[in-house]
Amino acid sequence: MIRFMKFQNKNEKNPTAFGKWYARAVCDETVDIKGLAAHMASHNTPYSTGAIHGMLKDMVNCTKELLLDGKNVKIDDLAIFSVGLHTTGAPTADDFNANTNITGVRLRARATGNLTPTTLKLDVKIKELTEYEASENKGSDSESPDEI
Repeated sequence: MIRFMKFQNKNEKNPTAFGKWYARAVCDETVDIKGLAAHMASHNTPYSTGAIHGMLKDMVNCTKELLLDGKNVKIDDLAIFSVGLHTTGAPTADDFNANTNITGVRLRARATGNLTPTTLKLDVKIKELTEYEASENKGSDSESPDEI
């Protein structure tokens, strides 16, 4: 179940959106690799939580290694992971300097297979939180009876 909170856009720099109300998904828990391994082990698998945890840790390490080697990593029905660059422009190609014009590196993930936005929309159930907290990053287990 995806829970959401309503928020009003207060960015005056965008006059077409200013003052309008939008939804923002909220999350009340983050599952780490150990938690994912325990969840996977609970699905009638012959593998223990520890074996799954070790495999997932190795997958993360190998994915990082491959990305740093300039490769993309596709995990079927999840995402294609790749590296992107934050850069600033240079007036000419000769003026471009990697040390000054490349300002950062980012991890990109593009949904693929069964996890595309289209397939998610078909499966998702959405409810508005009934209690809003001061922090918009923290959700609540309270749910509205109005399901979308």
